[in-house]
Amino acid sequence: MSTPLKKVSAKPELLLSTQHHLCPGCGEPLAMRTILEIITELGMRDRTICVCGIGCYTAFPGIIDVDVLQALHGRAPSVATGAKRVLPDRFVFTLQGDGDMVSEGLQEIVHSAARAEKFTAVLLNNGVFGETGGHMTTTSVLGQRTKTTMDTGRVAEKHGYPIKIADLLAQVDGAVYVARGAMHTPSAIAWTRRILTEAFRAQLEGKGFSFVEILTMCPTDWYVEPSETPDWIEQNFTGTYPLKILKAPA
Repeated sequence: MSTPLKKVSAKPELLLSTQHHLCPGCGEPLAMRTILEIITELGMRDRTICVCGIGCYTAFPGIIDVDVLQALHGRAPSVATGAKRVLPDRFVFTLQGDGDMVSEGLQEIVHSAARAEKFTAVLLNNGVFGETGGHMTTTSVLGQRTKTTMDTGRVAEKHGYPIKIADLLAQVDGAVYVARGAMHTPSAIAWTRRILTEAFRAQLEGKGFSFVEILTMCPTDWYVEPSETPDWIEQNFTGTYPLKILKAPA
């Protein structure tokens, strides 16, 4: 007798709706889905606090079934610090974009790592300020065309070099786990699931500050079709931002 097929829901338990306003082909919903699945798998659904930054992903608090604190632009790490110190038994993670974390609140994330705050920071990096029109951020790669670099793309002599925030945080003693993933291919998603799980476990074991950067697609502000974004990431992003673990507990 054949084994009956098990029905598996296409929607994570902690996702209240699959409807959102983000653009077709955006990588941020995939990242959010992966995070929610891991939270459920680790048995943390009833003690999770998400501290959300300002960006396109700010739509998620309305459709995820976890407690959410909304922070001002760039300030999510400071809010997460307060939440974790007051409620040390909670699992606390921040959700920020590159404009929010690296352009607006660089000092917040660096000092949180230096203090070895015991929460997990998640960066959704697409190299643009997506919510406010698609202009350049501090993580935009050299040559990248944005609304404010349409003619030449990002030029180092004019705009400076991109800040590799994961590489920077890996040098901070208080950071115990730092890694970079992406959402553009099935293998990249599987890799990102692994490093997110390891980062979350580092927090659950009380080891210190953990950080995961996730490269996400933004076809609207990259001026490409959604189907072209995997190749765009490979050709433009992974040279500057390779997918790897930069720091892990000994």
